[in-house]
Amino acid sequence: MGIPLPGEIGQRARDILAGRVPIVPARDAATVVVLRDDPLEVYLLRRKATMAFAAGAYVFPGGSVDPRDTDHAVAWAGPPPSDWAAAFGTDERTARGLVCAAVRETFEESGVLLAGPSATTIVADTTGDDWEADRLALIDRTLSFAEFLDRRGLVLRSDLLRAWAHWITPEIETKRFDTRFFVAALPPGQRTRDVGGEADTVAWMSPAAALDRGKAGEIMLMPPTFRTLTELAGFETIDDVLREEHTITTVQPSAAEVDGEMVLIVPDPDPDPDPVPGRTP
Repeated sequence: MGIPLPGEIGQRARDILAGRVPIVPARDAATVVVLRDDPLEVYLLRRKATMAFAAGAYVFPGGSVDPRDTDHAVAWAGPPPSDWAAAFGTDERTARGLVCAAVRETFEESGVLLAGPSATTIVADTTGDDWEADRLALIDRTLSFAEFLDRRGLVLRSDLLRAWAHWITPEIETKRFDTRFFVAALPPGQRTRDVGGEADTVAWMSPAAALDRGKAGEIMLMPPTFRTLTELAGFETIDDVLREEHTITTVQPSAAEVDGEMVLIVPDPDPDPDPVPGRTP
């Protein structure tokens, strides 16, 4: 069994397997599942139909690591990059970039900012024209995340994140990402908003409701989103999610020919060989 790969994507899969087409390198990326309680819900964006990657799909906020995300000038509070490197099985430089990208992209795509004036406080409100100007400057890369935090006297709060999953885009895709998934609670006082950009619709849904709509064909859910929602559907509160001793294994779907048809095989989580503990950094 697998997900059918018809038409062009099926032919590309055949070409990749035959070595006729080069494999595109995967770029480091971060995704954050923003949660709120009563009942437990997740924040989802629908990517515009014009997007080159995952057009029309409902996804969590996230995106590629900006080279400047690895800058040591980024004001930081909470577990250090070394802890995140251990959680995700990577080096400290990459881990620093992933955490910074997670916080930056979440602000860019939802208006939620996991940062505060100190290691024990958090921004209560990110609405207003001045915040919007900074958000747009981050998106067009005229402002780095380190400069943004410094300008506002803020520190990144890495303790508000938890490591959750690691997915790599299949080799058959023309745009590929090496994505680490985080979970985080919506900070008190903050609220998400429809900020446009890569998304044309945003919504809060319970994991179960999102899964039901996906199975019914009402919304498009990519395998990483579907799997993450399935895992979260087993929890009742944010505290339950954040307390979970989650085990992270790298998942990379791959193409295969089954009975003459090309399909995408999504491996089940591997419970055994040397998983990286997703301990709370």
